[in-house]
Amino acid sequence: MKMNLAIYGAQGYALGTCEAIRTLYPKREISCFLVTHMDGNASVLGGIPVQELSAYAEGMGGEEKREIEVLIATPEQVQPDIEETLENYGFRHYRRLTFARWAELIKLFHARLGKFLPLSALPVGCHMPFVRMYMAKSHVDRPLRDGGGLPDYVFPIQAGAACCDVRVADLADNTGEHISDRNGNYCELTALYWMWKNKMGAGGSTGGEEGQYYGLCQYRRGFAFEEDDLLRLADNDVDAVLPYPLPYEPDIHAHHERYIKEGDWRALLQALSEQQPEYAEAFPEILKQRYLYNYNVILAKKSVLRDYCAWLFPILMRTEELSVPKGSERSDRYLGYMGETLETLYFMRNAERLNIVHTECRLRV
Repeated sequence: MKMNLAIYGAQGYALGTCEAIRTLYPKREISCFLVTHMDGNASVLGGIPVQELSAYAEGMGGEEKREIEVLIATPEQVQPDIEETLENYGFRHYRRLTFARWAELIKLFHARLGKFLPLSALPVGCHMPFVRMYMAKSHVDRPLRDGGGLPDYVFPIQAGAACCDVRVADLADNTGEHISDRNGNYCELTALYWMWKNKMGAGGSTGGEEGQYYGLCQYRRGFAFEEDDLLRLADNDVDAVLPYPLPYEPDIHAHHERYIKEGDWRALLQALSEQQPEYAEAFPEILKQRYLYNYNVILAKKSVLRDYCAWLFPILMRTEELSVPKGSERSDRYLGYMGETLETLYFMRNAERLNIVHTECRLRV
């Protein structure tokens, strides 16, 4: 028996799921997106209505509920509660879109589209590169339920270590040259700045600079590399690995309106105009597109990441000066959110020059 499909969720994760299913399985009919509350959610996504679960359930009979299948496309930590809620409303056909299932779906989707090349589409090489990934941690992070050992190439670093006396990692971003005290605005980017200034100087003694890959992930978000993924890097001359971008409607500017004021966008555009006029010309077009590289997560050749940092941080620091109020007078994470948009601008504008591949960014719970 063919069942209609409803997708529980209404953010980039759910919209990306919808687009993948439409492309890969066009015979599946998606009737709606479901949410617990409409607050902060659009009424329509991808031409499909978004409905509050309580109202949706009240308008259905028991037979209708038995004929609808619900795919839970939300972060994994809230999926058990959603299952319980669906049960209470009489729904019986539901399934969690776990990280592993989502990753497989999105990989197939992007392989079909051919726009955001999957890392797994490359042949496995023979040479293991030098890889060093720094994982930004905070003293306010809650313990992980699925916590376990980290790969030997991942090094936890405390971001914002200058802002508290508690230590949660052997490495801290308040040593050497740093901006640790500005973590309230820069978020995990204070760890990236520390990496740039203290670990990514010119040259290198481990396998030659082009054989070295450096990256940043977060305590809860990062790449789930298998050994074969690492073996794909050097022999395929990969310049950067980025998360699959998530789609937002109507565009990424509207998505970030919840976090960034219009005046701050103007400050950022002025900073770009002063320092990188070619990128300033492309910036409005980037804001009007739907795909965003989230989370400031990246792995790249040492030279590529160093060039990106040398481009990124002067822009953000100039934006701090131009913002009203100035960055030094606030602590609302806005530069961290801007970093996501600037990462999108930089790597999408350089997509033809750089060999960029993509993989899933796992949420650890």
